[in-house]
Amino acid sequence: MSNPPSAAPQPEGSAASPHSSEPQFPQAQEPRDKGGRSFAPLRSITALILREMATRYARTPGGYIWGLLEPLAAIIFLSVGFSLIIRTPSLGNSFLLFYATGYMPFDLYGSVSTKTSQAINFSKPLLQFPAVTWIDAVLARFLLNSLTSILVSAILLTGILSVIDSRTIIALPTIVQAIAATLVLGLGVGTLNCALTGLYPAWGIAWSIFTRPLFLASGIFYLYEDLPPLARDILWYNPLMHIISLARSGFFPSYNPSYVNMAYVFSVGLILLVLGLLLMGRYHRDILQN
Repeated sequence: MSNPPSAAPQPEGSAASPHSSEPQFPQAQEPRDKGGRSFAPLRSITALILREMATRYARTPGGYIWGLLEPLAAIIFLSVGFSLIIRTPSLGNSFLLFYATGYMPFDLYGSVSTKTSQAINFSKPLLQFPAVTWIDAVLARFLLNSLTSILVSAILLTGILSVIDSRTIIALPTIVQAIAATLVLGLGVGTLNCALTGLYPAWGIAWSIFTRPLFLASGIFYLYEDLPPLARDILWYNPLMHIISLARSGFFPSYNPSYVNMAYVFSVGLILLVLGLLLMGRYHRDILQN
């Protein structure tokens, strides 16, 4: 009596069913959670911010105190020096407040634009890792220096208002608008200079020389209305003149600079930002290889 034929061997990994002749396929694996990838840029930006904080402040005696003392010393020296020449400032009765309201917006713009323009050179070793992009480096420097300068400005102006005899009525929306315009302009100039300096290293030196007169041509020591007509016609095209006058109007209610055009300031900042992003997107590999 013969034995029945043995069943055909089943392919490994298949689930055989005695009641079905249809081919069996392995079940598809569920996709892994990709939620962590969406936070990768945030983690990169945070890491770059912490690295710069440790590099710039943690290794220096005094740390963040120097970031507060530097603009305070500049304001005090300027106030004392000009008070010896001029009896009263153009607005109010305090040289300290008048020059602080002009110097702090200028300092915010200078800090944001300069530090942003150096973002690629500062973080170049980390940009060799695929997880870190040039956008992360630019945003990290922009955010850190923006927040630091705004905090320093708030501390200094609050301290000045608490020690001087002033009946200032602060218009917070006006001040916030001036800060926003300063940040947009600083980011636009910094991003464009980051690309141009990476492509042409001599551009950084040329830009520094070209913009040095801005300290005298932005209305820190005077009002736009006090200038002769020819000077007003030329300096109107300086976006910082609009920003500083708008910031002052937030501290001096009697001051109403009618010439200020925030649409012009934001347009200049956004146009420069778009040009910088286009150049960085096209040539960032060449810049990293320089």
